[in-house]
Amino acid sequence: MLKSKKIGFIGGGNMAEAMIKGLLSAGFIEAKNLMAADVCPVRREWLQQEYHVKTTDDSPELARKCDIILLAVKPQSMKEVLESIADEVDNKKLIISIAAGIPIKTIAECLSPDGKKKLGVVRTMPNTPALVHEGVTALAASHKVSAADLKVAHRIFEAVGKTVDVNEAHLDAVTGLSGSGPAYIFMIIEALSDAGVKMGLSRDVSNILTLQTVLGSAKLALESGKHPGELKDQVTSPGGTTISGLHTLEEGGLRTTLMNAVEEATKRSQWLGKNSENHHPPKKKGE
Repeated sequence: MLKSKKIGFIGGGNMAEAMIKGLLSAGFIEAKNLMAADVCPVRREWLQQEYHVKTTDDSPELARKCDIILLAVKPQSMKEVLESIADEVDNKKLIISIAAGIPIKTIAECLSPDGKKKLGVVRTMPNTPALVHEGVTALAASHKVSAADLKVAHRIFEAVGKTVDVNEAHLDAVTGLSGSGPAYIFMIIEALSDAGVKMGLSRDVSNILTLQTVLGSAKLALESGKHPGELKDQVTSPGGTTISGLHTLEEGGLRTTLMNAVEEATKRSQWLGKNSENHHPPKKKGE
């Protein structure tokens, strides 16, 4: 499916590297058919030496040579990048974006201001666990993307984890949940490890206990098919230690805080889509 395609990444950051590594290690494509464009010479040299892919500082060159173009730049840089490659993009190319908050319509209009090109655009939201091939990516496609091309897009992201289809209207919520979610989990991990140290455990032991508990709990929830509430109840004995700990979490508003975090991150993603050239954040509730 991908072996005959040439795939290009505009932006050679961590996510692009994770996908390059995943595609190569899965045997989905050969290095000679991968290309990355980045403004940083050191980054280009690293990608070339580490993965033997072609690199360039010329995004239009990449767009001209590749069948599939992955836009892996920051949202604030997207308009400039799209305008630079517009002349090199035609209806035969598949455009895939991993930039938070940038709508399919905006991408298509920047690449074809007069609307004459019938471009297939897939907007996605992967997350950083893709770096260890345990990511999850949500994909939303324009109506001009064929079923075959959407399958190709899924195949690319399956190299670094799982994929799901969503309506584009829900991608900002995906960004707030799974896109930003690893940071929430890392903060929880840090807090649990600190708690172990406070209770007298060594840092090494506390880290191992915390990390394996989080990993094992996620795997149990994924593989058992049971509702998280049911799994929680299985650990919770009447009058026991777990219910005491859960009471404290409820008292501290853990659920509400996490839900509010997802909501605020979702709003930020929505704002980025409307103000991609502005760096000032939207106002929060009560401001």
